[in-house]
Amino acid sequence: MAMNGRTALRIGAVIVGLGALAWNQLHHGERAAAPAMAAVAAPAITGKAQPPAKPQTWTRGSLTLTSCNLAQPNSGLSTAAWCADFPVRENRADPHSRIITLKLAVLRSGAQVASKDMLAFLVGGPGQAATDSASQIAATLKPLLAHRDVLLLDQRGTGGSNALACKDSPGTTGADDDSVFDAARMRRAAADCLKQLSDRADPRYYTTTIATQDLEDVRKAIGSPQFDLLGVSYGTRVAQQYLMRYPQAVRSVVLDSAVPNSLALGGDFARNLDDALKAQFARCTAEPACKKQFGDPDQTLYQLRDALRANPHEVSFRDPQSYRTVKRVLNENSLASVVRMFAYTPATAALLPLSIDAAAHGDVGPLLGQAKILSSDLSELMGSGMQYSVICSEDADLLKPRPQDVDTILGTHMVDALNAICSVWPKGTRPADFHQPLKSDKPVLLLAGQYDPVTPPRYADEVAKGLPNARVLVFKGQAHSVMAAGCGPQLVQHFIEKLDLKTLDASCLDRLQATPIFIDFNGSTP
Repeated sequence: MAMNGRTALRIGAVIVGLGALAWNQLHHGERAAAPAMAAVAAPAITGKAQPPAKPQTWTRGSLTLTSCNLAQPNSGLSTAAWCADFPVRENRADPHSRIITLKLAVLRSGAQVASKDMLAFLVGGPGQAATDSASQIAATLKPLLAHRDVLLLDQRGTGGSNALACKDSPGTTGADDDSVFDAARMRRAAADCLKQLSDRADPRYYTTTIATQDLEDVRKAIGSPQFDLLGVSYGTRVAQQYLMRYPQAVRSVVLDSAVPNSLALGGDFARNLDDALKAQFARCTAEPACKKQFGDPDQTLYQLRDALRANPHEVSFRDPQSYRTVKRVLNENSLASVVRMFAYTPATAALLPLSIDAAAHGDVGPLLGQAKILSSDLSELMGSGMQYSVICSEDADLLKPRPQDVDTILGTHMVDALNAICSVWPKGTRPADFHQPLKSDKPVLLLAGQYDPVTPPRYADEVAKGLPNARVLVFKGQAHSVMAAGCGPQLVQHFIEKLDLKTLDASCLDRLQATPIFIDFNGSTP
């Protein structure tokens, strides 16, 4: 069965991070504390209806921002902020190019006079919109918001900045499943997406390099503060590229789940996932109760993969959100996608041995039901043309399938999919030094998760080689996107306020631990 167009474009989706997924899981159910804002006086009560109050405005540099509330997708949460539209040329080299509007927001400090430097939060994906994560960002950076403003800029091609989002067309729809690899179908789906975008965007101009130029223009417009850059997952690439181009504009950098400049996105993700899974499963085999219950989960996973490779079949399970019975084709590709999603957070990774064992015994509900919930957190990235503009322009020519990955759970599917899509997708230019390792004497704090399935700690170590004023902190038991875990927010606060890595006491991280593996659906053993 050939995969439908939507599924085809999902294969490579969320390439770097599922940063949104990991971030949302860390903050599930939290309510972000909104920065302080001046109160609007209520109109006096009279016999006549009063006109609505005019929105408050705030002038910073040459920008006039208006009070706004940023809604968090798939929830009732919103965060108070100050918003503005920022027009830029799509093709910055052509004064006659179409103008696109970028959406920016500032989480305003509660201080009467905020610090001169400003935090700039750079989110993952590629494809996530910064303003969609305002609630989580405000909660995590609450200690820093006491004295500093936070800039959220939807990178061009995402969120409110001319998002390159594509919908299914009648010619590409079908069953919603991950099925056999079909390069021709992927190319057709990519071509259809381009057709949808043709009247409002030229995908060649939605790259990381151009996005950093946008960010620099925004910085100048808001009064030219120095930035404290906080990048997560793909956002760490943006941060490094910005620092390379505009070192005078940067005061400090935090890289959470770092992507080395030298890396071609997608190239060794199969290896990274395999390493993370083996490390997580080793926890089970080392624990008597877990080993007794599940044996060797790694072996069970591969036996399940081999069985589905030989006999892909339709399965039924109860949708945990709608409670309706859902049918889906389960095969080795869909298994790989689901397992990869589980590996991104400690809580879901703790469910993997139990869920894999249940699926091996015919009960796919735990595995596919949880995957359905996780998938809803990624809805803003699905069909993201911006993601393909980034990868096809910056990485595709360097991507080669690795023979040693063929028998891993992820296999070479991701590289094969990206090569198929990028054979159609228009490519922008890439600076000659784009993939050069970052070299800087700026203070840089790198955060990494012990079990990160996509940006492992060795990536942070690689980035740190060219940074004489850098320090790597590994968060024990954590996976991808770790800034909010444990004492992470306090460590980031101390670093940005003091800029002294030598006095940064990270001993609080010793209290972190992996989520205990679930033996059954009541939890782990005592």
